[in-house]
Amino acid sequence: MTISTQLPTVQSIIQAHTYLKQQKPLVQCLTNSVSVNFMANVLLSAGASPAMVDNPEEAAEFVHFAQAVVVNLGTPTSALVESMKLAITEAHKINKPWILDPIAAGALSWRGQLAADFLQFKPTIIRGNASEIIGLAGLGSNRKGFDSSNDPAHSVQAAKALLEYTSAVSASGEVDHIVAKTYIDQKEQYWVAKIKGGSYFFPLVTASGCSLGALVAAYSAVTDPFNAVVSAHAHFAVAGQKAHLKADAPGDFQREFINELYRVSAEDFEIYLNFQIEELILV
Repeated sequence: MTISTQLPTVQSIIQAHTYLKQQKPLVQCLTNSVSVNFMANVLLSAGASPAMVDNPEEAAEFVHFAQAVVVNLGTPTSALVESMKLAITEAHKINKPWILDPIAAGALSWRGQLAADFLQFKPTIIRGNASEIIGLAGLGSNRKGFDSSNDPAHSVQAAKALLEYTSAVSASGEVDHIVAKTYIDQKEQYWVAKIKGGSYFFPLVTASGCSLGALVAAYSAVTDPFNAVVSAHAHFAVAGQKAHLKADAPGDFQREFINELYRVSAEDFEIYLNFQIEELILV
């Protein structure tokens, strides 16, 4: 597990975005059947490279070629779960960043147990909605785990509990909340980063959250975990905000969002990003 030694800033986000565009990290996506196409397009437009290598025969081997791995529990099948176990076992073994997206972890028992079992392989980052983060932390359950019915702010303590297994946890929503621990000047501290932006069209576009998890994986290949998850959320929020200005319906928004992911510039982060970070007071 990597503990960040500095706090994310607008400048560190811009630097990570530059690295992403330059390095075009290859992301191995073991994801749900609904998200495959959109996830691949999001990664390509943002500047990364997708690889949907999710069969048991190749999953572990491909980890060595990828710069990061994302595991998404949206539509788990026996074969896909086997591939996930093989891939994350290998990623943990060789210290390759991997991201867990525990879809419906608080709603359905089998996949919830899978997500809990996967924690032993120390995901670099956990990304979900508030209900999933709360469910995974064992702090409650919610039958609407596919679509968050909790405010991300309510998931902060659950996210902090999950830092036992991971470097950073994010809960997306109207205001994304990202919780991480740093070790700066020999002092351990907990932080909450908040990012507001995006669009109310996001919940109407299938796999937008899943694709955010893949983008988190891409950024984890080029910067430290805390900055990676903040940078991915920032990229999503700024592109979503810009796309919203050009769209008046979900279909138009989806098209414009892909375009704006590609177009986002350093100046856009400075103009559009609504970002703040504060120390988490332990209770």
